[in-house]
Amino acid sequence: MSLFTNIHRTGLTLLVAAGLLSACKSSGTDDPAPTTPTTPTPPTNPGPPPIPQYGTPFAGVPNRQDAVMYQVNMRAFSQTGNFAGVTARLDSIRDLGVNVLYLMPIYPIGTDSKSVNSPYAVKDYKSVNAEFGSLDDLRALVDGAHQRNMAVMLDWVANHTSWDNPWITQHPDWYQKNAAGAITPVSNNGTTYNDVAQLDFTNAAMRLEMISALKSWVYTANVDGFRFDYADFQPNDFWKQATDTLRNIKSHKLLLLAEGTRAANFSSGFDYNFGFGWYGGIYQVYKNGASAVSNFDALNNSEYNGASGTQQVVRYITNHDVNGSDGTPVTLFGGKEGAMSAFVVTALYKGVPMIYNGQETGMSQAITFPFTSVKVRWGRNPDVKRAYKQLLAARAGSAALRVGTPTPLSTRNVCAFTKTAGSEQAFVVANTRNSPQVYTLPANLANTTWTDALTGNSVTLDTQLALPAYAYLVLKK
Repeated sequence: MSLFTNIHRTGLTLLVAAGLLSACKSSGTDDPAPTTPTTPTPPTNPGPPPIPQYGTPFAGVPNRQDAVMYQVNMRAFSQTGNFAGVTARLDSIRDLGVNVLYLMPIYPIGTDSKSVNSPYAVKDYKSVNAEFGSLDDLRALVDGAHQRNMAVMLDWVANHTSWDNPWITQHPDWYQKNAAGAITPVSNNGTTYNDVAQLDFTNAAMRLEMISALKSWVYTANVDGFRFDYADFQPNDFWKQATDTLRNIKSHKLLLLAEGTRAANFSSGFDYNFGFGWYGGIYQVYKNGASAVSNFDALNNSEYNGASGTQQVVRYITNHDVNGSDGTPVTLFGGKEGAMSAFVVTALYKGVPMIYNGQETGMSQAITFPFTSVKVRWGRNPDVKRAYKQLLAARAGSAALRVGTPTPLSTRNVCAFTKTAGSEQAFVVANTRNSPQVYTLPANLANTTWTDALTGNSVTLDTQLALPAYAYLVLKK
């Protein structure tokens, strides 16, 4: 559900210095005067001991603008539905062109009478869900990813807990309450989620413990960042407190993704906001025939409101939420060809692309909540995986495609843009319709010669492009 610090307060022992040197002039010697020893003051709040670092911090975390993310839903990813099932396929994920794994919540979940078996109802922030394996199994996954030059992010659910989380009884003051004094479930835009209890972010002690738990995973599992669920619904000063604490772990380069759209998330310290608007645009253009101009081009401005430097928006054509509610890209966007055309625009126009597990197999069956009834069937539609590999390799090999500044050139039916990074140029054009389209080239692009970034072939453009249904072209020079 996408509604869904380690603060080590090491007590400082105050040692009262004794033995101030005093010259004893009357004795005629330079020996110090005798002093009376004092007893050190005991620590008043020693706190927990520091958490030892597991493993060696990963030196290969990509710069945030160079990330290609892959969302792993453990329950659906493999027949075994656990960490080991993911570890066994790390080579395949890396072969796709991915450099960041994002694991859906890995913590024990609520099993009380209100539970709906949601991974987003956390029972214990500092433990591993036995459904997926042990801490050692998680570490093996992280180690394996690092060996293949992939970073690992954990999904973090800060907004709420399950009703059988020990905080409920140990710290009821950490939760929001109604007028009668009862802890309240989560409510959003008229929808109430009765399986989870709403935390109170005005409580300083809760915030510190939340951040402590969050920070602990950097040490205990050597992870490289977090995706923060439902991040628009907590105070920005809490997120600033959390991100500042995480950035203070100088041994690690961490990637921090807000599943939110607030411009203030960027100033709160996140590397990324989530492309809710972009998905909506893809849906409207490919599913409902809306204009490519009025949707895509405008989103390149609105979604980056508040971003500075290399801060980015993570963009996708499916994820665990919309896959279950709307359907897969293949069913939504016109079959394998339409889904691929939509991903080309998503991966190359602007931002950081994210792939949901199984997307690269051209799945037509949705993975519905609570993600236990469908398993990804690997090996299907190898042509789809080849197209993903080809596209992501081209993106990785071209600064213009990866991080270039885009110039919009779209029409109603064709998404087109150029991108420039230094002396490199790229030109991308994609037919968003299930029918042939003719695209008239701007004067500065007519009769120019390029290299096809996907095949390496030389391409000389005329004054028009005849594009079959859902066809796309990725050029560079």
